[in-house]
Amino acid sequence: MGQQDVVQGTLEMLILKTLALEPTHGYGVATRIEQVSQGVFRVNPGSLLPALARMEQAGSVKSEWRNSENNRRAKYYKLTARGRKALAAEEETWNRQVSAIARIMTNAKATSEA
Repeated sequence: MGQQDVVQGTLEMLILKTLALEPTHGYGVATRIEQVSQGVFRVNPGSLLPALARMEQAGSVKSEWRNSENNRRAKYYKLTARGRKALAAEEETWNRQVSAIARIMTNAKATSEA
């Protein structure tokens, strides 16, 4: 299975989770998601940057300009208290959805074999 874009509707949750570990720049967020997913997911900059802007406007993250590891100016994003609450809510919703999908898939498989 090759790389694919992040599952629709999960990008902001994955950004929040990544920023919960440490503040980083947009490229760092994208790289971390790709690394942790073991290369399955990639984050398109055309989706990432607007998502970060929306999240900053909503107060889930805040940003500041800093020098990156290679001494270039980069906008670093940091999770806010509102962002931590949003992450907790997103994770709860996600876990409920995954459980429901698993039940449907298991049930559908059992019925189709009958």
